[in-house]
Amino acid sequence: MTAMPTFSRRVRLFFHSLGLSCLGGAIFLQILVFADILQHGYFMAVEQNPAILSFELALTAFASIYFIYIYQRLMRQVK
Repeated sequence: MTAMPTFSRRVRLFFHSLGLSCLGGAIFLQILVFADILQHGYFMAVEQNPAILSFELALTAFASIYFIYIYQRLMRQVK
Protein backbone atom coordinates (compact mmCIF):
# COMPACT_ATOMS: atom_id res chain seq x y z
CA MET A 1 0.00 0.00 0.00
CA THR A 2 2.94 2.39 0.34
CA ALA A 3 3.68 2.27 -3.40
CA MET A 4 0.57 4.30 -4.32
CA PRO A 5 1.46 7.51 -2.41
CA THR A 6 4.98 7.43 -3.87
CA PHE A 7 3.60 6.91 -7.38
CA SER A 8 1.08 9.68 -6.87
CA ARG A 9 3.79 12.00 -5.56
CA ARG A 10 6.05 11.24 -8.54
CA VAL A 11 3.22 11.89 -10.99
CA ARG A 12 2.40 15.19 -9.27
CA LEU A 13 6.09 16.17 -9.30
CA PHE A 14 6.33 15.32 -13.01
CA PHE A 15 3.10 17.23 -13.73
CA HIS A 16 4.31 20.36 -11.92
CA SER A 17 7.80 20.14 -13.41
CA LEU A 18 6.42 19.90 -16.93
CA GLY A 19 3.88 22.66 -16.29
CA LEU A 20 6.38 25.08 -14.81
CA SER A 21 8.83 24.32 -17.61
CA CYS A 22 6.18 25.13 -20.20
CA LEU A 23 5.31 28.39 -18.47
CA GLY A 24 8.97 29.34 -18.11
CA GLY A 25 9.61 28.55 -21.77
CA ALA A 26 6.62 30.63 -22.81
CA ILE A 27 7.87 33.62 -20.82
CA PHE A 28 11.36 33.25 -22.31
CA LEU A 29 9.99 33.05 -25.85
CA GLN A 30 7.83 36.14 -25.28
CA ILE A 31 10.92 38.04 -24.17
CA LEU A 32 12.71 36.97 -27.36
CA VAL A 33 9.73 37.98 -29.53
CA PHE A 34 9.40 41.40 -27.90
CA ALA A 35 13.14 41.98 -28.19
CA ASP A 36 12.92 41.17 -31.92
CA ILE A 37 9.95 43.52 -32.30
CA LEU A 38 11.89 46.29 -30.58
CA GLN A 39 14.88 45.77 -32.88
CA HIS A 40 13.10 45.28 -36.22
CA GLY A 41 9.63 46.70 -35.64
CA TYR A 42 7.93 43.40 -36.48
CA PHE A 43 8.11 39.67 -35.84
CA MET A 44 7.35 36.95 -38.35
CA ALA A 45 7.67 33.26 -37.65
CA VAL A 46 6.40 30.47 -39.87
CA GLU A 47 6.75 26.82 -38.93
CA GLN A 48 6.90 24.45 -41.90
CA ASN A 49 7.21 21.12 -40.06
CA PRO A 50 3.72 19.84 -39.08
CA ALA A 51 5.13 17.57 -36.34
CA ILE A 52 6.84 20.46 -34.59
CA LEU A 53 3.80 22.68 -35.05
CA SER A 54 1.45 20.10 -33.51
CA PHE A 55 3.91 19.51 -30.64
CA GLU A 56 4.07 23.27 -29.98
CA LEU A 57 0.28 23.47 -30.01
CA ALA A 58 0.02 20.56 -27.58
CA LEU A 59 2.54 22.18 -25.22
CA THR A 60 0.66 25.48 -25.46
CA ALA A 61 -2.62 23.76 -24.59
CA PHE A 62 -0.97 21.96 -21.67
CA ALA A 63 0.60 25.19 -20.40
CA SER A 64 -2.76 26.97 -20.60
CA ILE A 65 -4.51 24.21 -18.66
CA TYR A 66 -1.71 24.12 -16.10
CA PHE A 67 -1.83 27.91 -15.67
CA ILE A 68 -5.58 27.80 -15.02
CA TYR A 69 -5.08 24.93 -12.56
CA ILE A 70 -2.37 26.78 -10.62
CA TYR A 71 -4.37 30.02 -10.67
CA GLN A 72 -7.49 28.32 -9.27
CA ARG A 73 -5.43 26.53 -6.64
CA LEU A 74 -3.83 29.79 -5.57
CA MET A 75 -7.19 31.60 -5.41
CA ARG A 76 -8.64 28.83 -3.25
CA GLN A 77 -5.75 29.20 -0.81
CA VAL A 78 -6.22 32.98 -0.60
CA LYS A 79 -9.86 32.64 0.52
